[in-house]
Amino acid sequence: MTDLPKTQRVVVVGNGMVGWKFCDRLTSHDPERNYRLLVFGEEPRPAYDRVQLTSYFDHRSVDELTMAPRAWYAERKIDLRTSERVAVLDPGAKELATTGGETFSYDVLVLATGSSPFVPPIDGIDKTGVFVYRTIEVLDGILKRAESRGGRCAVLGGGLLGLEAAKAVQGCGLETHVIELAPRLMPRQLDDAGARLLRREIEKLGVNVHLGRCTERILGDAQVREVMFDDGHAMDVDMVVVSAGIRPRDELARAAGIDVGPRGGVVVNDYLATSAKDVYAIGEVALHRDKIYGLVAPGYDMAEVLAERLTAHDAVFESGDLSAKLKLMGVDVASFGDPFADQDSRTKTIQYQDLVKGVYKKLILDETGRRLLGGMLVGDASEYGQLLHYTRSGDALPEEPEGLIVGVRSREGGGGGIAALPDAAQVCSCNNVTKGEICARIRDDELNTVGEVAACTAAGTGCGGCVPMVSDLLDVELAARGVSVRRRLCEHFDFTRQELFDLIRIKRIKSFATLLTEYGKGDGCEICKPTAASCFASLYNEMILDGHTTLQDTNDRFLANIQRRCLYSVIPRVPGGEITPEKLIRLGEIARKFDLYTKITGGQRIDLLGARLNQLPDIWEELVAAGFESGHAYAKGVRTVKSCVGSTWCRYGVDDSLALAIRVEERYRGIRSPHKLKGAVSGCVRECAEAQCKDFGVIATENGWNLYVCGNGGAKPRHADLLAGDLDEETLIRYIDRFLIYYIRTADKLTRTSTWIEKLEGGIEHVRDVVVNDSLGLAQEFERDMQYLVDTYQCEWAAVVNDPEQQRKFRHFANDDGGDDTVFRIEQRGQSRPTDWEREPPPAESVKLQLPVVKTQWVRAGRVDDFPLDGGMSIKHGQTQIAVFRFASRDEWYAAQNMCPHRKDMVLARGILGDKAGEPKVACPLHKKGFSLRTGECLTGENYRLHTFPVRVEDDEVYVALPPATELSPHICPNAPVHHVEAAQ
Repeated sequence: MTDLPKTQRVVVVGNGMVGWKFCDRLTSHDPERNYRLLVFGEEPRPAYDRVQLTSYFDHRSVDELTMAPRAWYAERKIDLRTSERVAVLDPGAKELATTGGETFSYDVLVLATGSSPFVPPIDGIDKTGVFVYRTIEVLDGILKRAESRGGRCAVLGGGLLGLEAAKAVQGCGLETHVIELAPRLMPRQLDDAGARLLRREIEKLGVNVHLGRCTERILGDAQVREVMFDDGHAMDVDMVVVSAGIRPRDELARAAGIDVGPRGGVVVNDYLATSAKDVYAIGEVALHRDKIYGLVAPGYDMAEVLAERLTAHDAVFESGDLSAKLKLMGVDVASFGDPFADQDSRTKTIQYQDLVKGVYKKLILDETGRRLLGGMLVGDASEYGQLLHYTRSGDALPEEPEGLIVGVRSREGGGGGIAALPDAAQVCSCNNVTKGEICARIRDDELNTVGEVAACTAAGTGCGGCVPMVSDLLDVELAARGVSVRRRLCEHFDFTRQELFDLIRIKRIKSFATLLTEYGKGDGCEICKPTAASCFASLYNEMILDGHTTLQDTNDRFLANIQRRCLYSVIPRVPGGEITPEKLIRLGEIARKFDLYTKITGGQRIDLLGARLNQLPDIWEELVAAGFESGHAYAKGVRTVKSCVGSTWCRYGVDDSLALAIRVEERYRGIRSPHKLKGAVSGCVRECAEAQCKDFGVIATENGWNLYVCGNGGAKPRHADLLAGDLDEETLIRYIDRFLIYYIRTADKLTRTSTWIEKLEGGIEHVRDVVVNDSLGLAQEFERDMQYLVDTYQCEWAAVVNDPEQQRKFRHFANDDGGDDTVFRIEQRGQSRPTDWEREPPPAESVKLQLPVVKTQWVRAGRVDDFPLDGGMSIKHGQTQIAVFRFASRDEWYAAQNMCPHRKDMVLARGILGDKAGEPKVACPLHKKGFSLRTGECLTGENYRLHTFPVRVEDDEVYVALPPATELSPHICPNAPVHHVEAAQ
C-alpha cells in the first residue's frame, strides 16, 4: 500500500483540461496545503488543450497545447503520475489500484475521467488507416499516414468534432469528405438555415459534405481502401477518421457500484457528489440533472464549485451553459442560450441572412419580445458576447432588438456596444471572468496590453474566443483613463506601421539608422527592422540586399523560405503557371543535381526544397541561365497570379485569362507590401482559378472583366468583394495599381488585405470611393508610384549570381567554405526530406548548459569584414557551430551556440539583432524566440538558455574564447554529420 502524507488526501483520476483546472483552483483556494494532491493521467504528458487540438497540425508542438508543464505541478506539490491508469476502485475501503499493481488510499476522490470517442459498430472499423480523432498520438498517426500516402480521407461525423477533424485532414493536403448521418451539419447547434449556410461556406473551401449517409462497412485487406454506405454506394478512400461523438468514461465508477445513468455518466448532485461517500465527479463523465456537458466551460465551472466546497466555501453547481463560440474551418459559428427554443410556438424569432457575405443570425425571444431565450450565429459572431449576456441575465432587450444583429458594432458603447454591458456580463466563459473584473483590474493595476490583462485575470487563456472583447474593453478603459489608444509598432517606435511608412516617404529616409536616430530609440528588434525594410522596398524598390541585409527576416535576407533543419526552398517564377517543356525538364535536371525535393505548389509553380544556404547561389546561377527569375515566394509582397487556361483552350472560356494573368503577374512581380499578396484570373464565371478567394482576383464576363479584392483562402477564409465590373483591360490595370498602392500605404504590418478591409472604416465602399471614384484625389499619384515600382523591377537572384560580393552573404560559415553537415535526411516516396523535429517539452527549469570545466583558448573566427554589420555569421569549431554577432550599432561583439535550444537547428546566426529594454538580443528566425546575448537567457518567457562566449577583436581579426571542440560537440551540436538515414516507413 502506498500512502500519501498524513493530510487530507485528494486523488484525481484523470488529467485532462477539467482535472487540471480542479488542481489549479484547489491549490489556489488552499494556500496552506491542507490537501495533498495525487493525479493519475493515462496519457504520457501533462494536461493539454484538447479544444485547440486541431492547431497541432499547424505548429506540431505539444508545448503550444500544454496547460502547464510538469514544473507547475511540482511547484504546487502535486504528485502527477502520467501513463498510469486506475484499474480498480473500492469506495468502501477508500482505495484504488493501478494497472501497475500499486494501491493507494484517499480521503477524497475526484473522478475527472472525461469521455471517450464514440466508435460506431461498423464492420472493418479496426483496419489500418482508420483513426479515432482524440489524442496527440492519433494526430501523429494521421500526419504520418497523410505524408506517406496522401489521397482521400472520409471523416465520419459532421458535428463539432467531425468538422474539426475535417479541417485537420484537409490541412494535411488530403481530399476531404465529411459523412454525416443526420440531414444537416452540427444538428445539435444549428437549425436547417444555419447548417445550410455552414455547409456552403465549408464546401467553398474544398471540403465535400455528404448528408443523410450511413456508413455500413469499411473495406480493404489489412489497409482501408473503401467505405460502403447502406444504400449500396461506395467511396474509395486512403484514410478514415472517426469523430462521431463522445461517451462518458464511467467504467471505473460503474464497476465500483457507483450510480450511473441509463445512457452513461456518473450521477452527481448539485454538490458534484456521487452516490459513494467522498467521491465526486466533474467534467464530461458527470451526469448532472440528466445532462452530460460536452464543453469545457461547464467542466471548469464544476471544478471551481468542487474546489470551493472542499475549502469550506458555500457553492453549488446548478447548471452548465452550453453556449459556445467556435471557428470551424475559418467560419465563425456560435450558439447561445437554447438555440432551438423556437420549437415553442409562443416564441418570436428574428432572422437575418446575407448569402453574399455568408452570414446567418437568429434571435429567439419570449412571447413578450423583451427577453432573449437563445439563438445562433454563422459567418459573423462579433455580437456573441452581448447576446450571451442577455440570455444569461434575463435583462430586457433594447426597444429594437434586431439592432443587436444588424446594427453597427460599437467599441464606445453606443447602440448597445461592449461598454454598455453590465459589469456582471461574462466575457470569458472558459474561466468565468466578467466584464467588471476585467475593467477593475485594468483600472486598479494600470494594465496596458491584452497580455497583461490575460495574465492578471486569465481572460482569453482558454479557447481564446473572448480575446477581441478583452481588447475592446482594454481600449475603452484606456480611453477613459486618458491614455492615448494607439497601436505602437514596438518599444523602439511610438508609431504604427502606416505612420512609419508616411514618415519614410515624406522625409525620404533611406536607412534604418537614420529612422531610428530621428524617430526611434534603442537598437530595434525583429518587429521594427523587417517593417522598416518592407517600407524602404515598397517606396524605393532598391535591391533588397543593398544596405538592408540584416534588417530582414531570414527569408528576405537569403531570398528563400527557411524550412526545417535550416534548409531553404527554391521557387522560380512561372507566370500564370505556363511553362515550356524545355524549362520543365531543366527544373528536373537541376533538382536532381542538387538532390532537391520537388513538389507542385498550389500557386502553379514548382517547389525545389532542401537547399543548403551555401548552395543557393549555385542553384540560382543555373536557374537564371535557364531563363528563370525569382518567384518571390519568400517575400511579403506579390507572390503569384493563378490562372485557368481560359478561352485559349477551354470551351467555356469567354476571354484569354492566361494572357491577362501573365501580364498582371509580370507587372507586379517583386513589389513589397505589408503581407503577402496573391492574385488570380478566371476565364469565366465557373471560377476555376478561384479568383474570389485572393487578395485581388479577376473574372471574365461577356462584357469585360470583374475585379474582386480582399479575399483570402487561408486560415481565415474570406470571400472577396466586387470592386468594379465589366472593365476593359486598361481600366482594370489602373484600378489594381491604385488598390495595391492604397493597401501598401495604409495597412498595418503583417496584415492581409482581408483583415485590412475589415478594420478599414467604410470597408469596401470606402475602397471603391478611393480607387474607382478617386475621392482622395490621389489616383494619379497612386498610378505614378506603381509605375515607378514596375519600371525599377529587377530579379534579385540575377543580381546575386552576377555579383561575387553578394554571393559571399550566402556562406554558412565565416571560416569554412563548406555547408552545414548536421542535417539528417530520410528517404520518403522516392525523395529525401529532413527528419522531423524532436517533440520534447521545454526544460522544467531554466538551466544554463553545463559545459565541461576546461581551459578555453582564443580561436580565430575570421576577419571583421567576414561578419555582416548588425548581424551574425556562424563559425565552425570542429563539429561545433558557434554564432558570432557583430552588433555594430553598439560597437560590441557577442558569441553563442548556433543551435537554437527550442528545435535544435543550427540557425541562430541568421536571426535579427536588437534589444529588449536595453538588453542586447537575437531573435531565432524559426519561431522568433528571443535570447539575451549577454546571459543567454530566453527573453520570451520559455525555459531555454544559450551558452555564450567572450569575443575580442585585434587588428581586424575576430577571436572567440572556446573550450576544445571535442568537449563542446556533445552539448551544443548533438547531430552527427550524417546525411541520409534509413527510409521512413
